[in-house]
Amino acid sequence: MRIIPAIDIIGGQCVRLSKGDYNTSKVYNTNPVEVAKQFEDAGIKYLHIVDLDGAKSNQIINAKVLEQIATQTNLQIDFGGGIKSVADINTAFSSGAKQVTVGSIAATKPELFLEWLGKYGSDKVILGADCKQRKIMTQGWLDSADTDVLEFIQMYEQKGVKYTIVTDIEKDGMLNGPAIELYKEIIGNSKVKLIASGGLTTVEELYTLKDIGCEGVIIGKAIYEGRITLKELSELC
Repeated sequence: MRIIPAIDIIGGQCVRLSKGDYNTSKVYNTNPVEVAKQFEDAGIKYLHIVDLDGAKSNQIINAKVLEQIATQTNLQIDFGGGIKSVADINTAFSSGAKQVTVGSIAATKPELFLEWLGKYGSDKVILGADCKQRKIMTQGWLDSADTDVLEFIQMYEQKGVKYTIVTDIEKDGMLNGPAIELYKEIIGNSKVKLIASGGLTTVEELYTLKDIGCEGVIIGKAIYEGRITLKELSELC
């Protein structure tokens, strides 16, 4: 199982939210590049970057931060937030992303998402499946698509999607454990490689996610709040 720390960006700074609420934004570091280098120094190979400004906008906002991290580290980066057009995808890849995560467009414009999936390939385009009470959420988690998360994933699995990042929004940033039962259900009913996101608090939960079959796990606030240390992650890696 891949260990994937997260850097969420607002105004060029490394922040975390609680339950996706922008009003709860807390700045942990004004220099995301510095944070990324700390991850790399701990032996971590992967990084998940979310442009939270872009997620609420119609385009990527923080491409410069992505570029800085990509050029100053060797981390394999997946990037999401604000990807609404081919120009945005090209910006993400040209700025150094190895994969892009697309959620809102997959929910609101499925034909366009499938066009991108065909053009760039299933190894490069990750399906973002952010949900609240099982319903897919879009536009920086501000709108609901009224689609069940499992049905959403199964539909795109039939179209060739290989990876999905599943975030239970009510767990995200709350440090009260990941959505284990939801992940079990998805893994038991699809063959898509599931990357768990949201709520992770302890190293023991990492082992649980591995045991149920998650391909990767994204870790955010647990690192920034010291619940899981970089030393512990280094040993796991």
